Amino acid sequence: MFLCMKVILSFLCLISATLFAQAQGEATRSVFVEVGGASLVYSFNYDVRFDKENLNSWGIRMGIGGYSLSDESLLTVPVQATRLFGQGRNYFEVGAGITLINYRNTYTSYDYSNWDPNSGEYPILGEVTEKDYHFILEMGETPSVVGTLNFGYRRIPENGGFTYRVNVTPLFNSHGFWPLFAGIGLGYAF
Repeated sequence: MFLCMKVILSFLCLISATLFAQAQGEATRSVFVEVGGASLVYSFNYDVRFDKENLNSWGIRMGIGGYSLSDESLLTVPVQATRLFGQGRNYFEVGAGITLINYRNTYTSYDYSNWDPNSGEYPILGEVTEKDYHFILEMGETPSVVGTLNFGYRRIPENGGFTYRVNVTPLFNSHGFWPLFAGIGLGYAF
């Protein structure tokens, strides 16, 4: 849990530092929070176009997300290559990438066949850590990777500011294909 929080805080500090950099021309960089989409749950992301003068270009988005409860934790790291098509403020976005998934569930195991009538309890066998993950698709033992596609709409102000995106994000791995997963993102373009 502590390592997960350190990674997320480091990522947020990196993103915050880039917000204060002076943008030239169009807003070709953005930071955003996404729910669903390539991160599966939610993520904090940084997106940059390779051509700093043209939004209609290839770029990359990287993020980090997940959660940590008392006995369960999930870490996702989505990375996608994306291409924007459009003009003004409205863009169609396509892309493909991968999401690294690391899941852990720790619980106490009991021996239900040896009930103790004197105490009314079951003997504890010990603590079990499970790393199998299932979210829409079976992921198997983690860390694992799931492939992602991206088709959607992105609104980007011409000189930077509030940006949003809505995407359909098909997911696939060796266990199957899920065509109708979606995500929504809100952020700041600069």
